[in-house]
Amino acid sequence: MSETPREKAEAARVRRRWLTLGELLGIAAVVISALTFWNSYRERTTSEAQHQAEQAKGSKLAATLLLKGTPAHDGRVLELAARAEGQSIDSQTIHFPAALGIDPIETSGDPRIERDWFASAVAKARHAAGLKDETGDARLPVLIESRFTADGDSRTALDRYVIGYTTDTSFLSGTRIKLHGLSRTAASKDIRSGQKAIDAAWKTELSSGR
Repeated sequence: MSETPREKAEAARVRRRWLTLGELLGIAAVVISALTFWNSYRERTTSEAQHQAEQAKGSKLAATLLLKGTPAHDGRVLELAARAEGQSIDSQTIHFPAALGIDPIETSGDPRIERDWFASAVAKARHAAGLKDETGDARLPVLIESRFTADGDSRTALDRYVIGYTTDTSFLSGTRIKLHGLSRTAASKDIRSGQKAIDAAWKTELSSGR
């Protein structure tokens, strides 16, 4: 039985309706696919950015040398070592306040600071400044130039530190100095400015009466 014109028109409307639904479903599928791709891309780029930031942070940390000083031999020596893992000290130059008249000390393969390098000069400077021979804590500013290896690369560091020491006296030996620690105060851009800074710090230390 043939369809009437009215039935044919109704059938056409149904087909058009289904076609529209199909198109909508296709568009929805494309949108979902695009969103999925975008989320994946964003997660990947975020992960890469975080990885690069971590690498940059690790590289910056590797380039920064922080020293720790461990007293040894009854305070006669401070054994120096890098605080961070993966860093090794190759050689160092220790600069003292110019007023002490001590030439820079070079070390290689055995990072350390020895009391005998400066004890006599410090004791004389303290006496000249009118400081009393009594037991107490004191500090000596120094400039330490380090050549070290980090992550397989050779690097250099120039930093100001203070050596912590104690003084006591005896009738026979006079002022005795015992080393007990090392503390970083600041980085220096060059030897000249670093030397100037420790000279000023030493002058302040003596004038403080410690």
